[in-house]
Amino acid sequence: MDSLSELINLLRNNDKKLFKQFLQQKNKRGDVKNLQLFDLIETDDIDGLNKLYNSGKNNDAYHALRKRLQDNLLLFLSQKTFESSHSDTYDALRLVVVGRFLLENDVIRIAFKCLDKAEQLAEHLEQFNLLNELLLLKLQYAHLPGSENFEDLTSRFMQNQLLMQREAKLNIAYAFLRQELQEIHLKGKIVNLTALIVATIRKYKISVQDLMTYKSIYQILFIANEYAAIQQNYGLIERYIYRTNQFMQGQVYKKQSYLFYHISILYFFANFHLRRKGFAQSTSYLKEMMDLMITDSRYHELFYLRHQLLSALNLFFTGSANDAISLLQQSLSKTNNRSKPEDIEDVRICLTMFLALINDRGSLKQLTLLTRTDAWYEKKMGMLWTIRKNLMEILVHAQFSSIELAMSRLNSFRRRYKKYLLKTSEERVLLFLRLVEKYLLKPDVSFETAYRDAVFSLLNNAANNDIFTLSFIAWLIACWEKKTAYKVVLTLM
Repeated sequence: MDSLSELINLLRNNDKKLFKQFLQQKNKRGDVKNLQLFDLIETDDIDGLNKLYNSGKNNDAYHALRKRLQDNLLLFLSQKTFESSHSDTYDALRLVVVGRFLLENDVIRIAFKCLDKAEQLAEHLEQFNLLNELLLLKLQYAHLPGSENFEDLTSRFMQNQLLMQREAKLNIAYAFLRQELQEIHLKGKIVNLTALIVATIRKYKISVQDLMTYKSIYQILFIANEYAAIQQNYGLIERYIYRTNQFMQGQVYKKQSYLFYHISILYFFANFHLRRKGFAQSTSYLKEMMDLMITDSRYHELFYLRHQLLSALNLFFTGSANDAISLLQQSLSKTNNRSKPEDIEDVRICLTMFLALINDRGSLKQLTLLTRTDAWYEKKMGMLWTIRKNLMEILVHAQFSSIELAMSRLNSFRRRYKKYLLKTSEERVLLFLRLVEKYLLKPDVSFETAYRDAVFSLLNNAANNDIFTLSFIAWLIACWEKKTAYKVVLTLM
């Protein structure tokens, strides 16, 4: 999808009507084709696009029209976002803009009142960059009657500079850790997480006190969660979960500005306990998470699919497969063009897995809806996710008697990922693949003792104790046991 189509997809039906009105007001000539182009892109009318300019010589005119439409769309979105946002941050920003305008037009008393209110909001929200701009504005007009004491203003400005520097260091450290995660993820770099975090904190001269905020705790927990997912071992981050839990218990939750971080931390807690098979604890955190989500529609929309996914996984792995499947189907029916594609793909692949494990052919249909390229999945969902998706495709096709297609996918998988798996010391995936291949070539091999022993030996590897890895192993065991892979995985857990 091109960038212009992506922008148009961000608009709801009412927004599209407003944007067309916006274009009509801007159009000075009657022959402007921006409204035509908008309608054609919206309806995905390829033939119409070709007819927009009759001659192939008009490629330059067509691309210029696209560029102007995109610029107008960005302008419309920026104005709409600024006008429609009800967050306190935007309220503070509006007050600063109005305050500046009033000062420039000598409406001094009301201007300073606006700036005072904006400063209170910005302080409450810990918006240090906005405070910096606001205080500079107050200093610029400190010579006017009714302004604050110059020394007090200067003192607050210098204090805010220190807070800005602290936040900048934390953000740089977080960005560095994210970059290191990519090295681990894509290139198999071997790293001790704790040593890496300690070294980063020292490198950027970050104090322990600086780390004791919702934002920094969230950032560390995000890194830890990603690291555990890559390593497929959530026991590695238990200390971070424990320390974060201690921090959360010591906090009196007051600020609306912390809501995103608070919900995110609860999500990490729920995911941690799910992956450690602490289903009751995970469900408890999900309830807390939903209680906060319903207080703000923005965050309900942002976290809804992630919350539903973890809820369904808890249901599924505690024996309520039908409830879990219904929950995911209902969640997918509520998605729209504002839902994150990554979240939709996550829910869909999980639904595919659920259906396959209970031996439901509906998994084949869900598989056909996972239509993006491996390159997209690798970039957006990660290598581990993409590898699991490809393995699942092989198993689903094999499960429903498409042996030839399963073998074709298996060979393609080996060509694309063998080098990466060897580089990242993930030979166990290749071992699993060999066992699958043996079964595909000769199904009766599942009744041989040596083959069964090789499958059971996978369970002796602590790294294979993850709920998703156990689901793959359960599929192999189900080949010779007269039960579904779902019943096998429940037994294994």
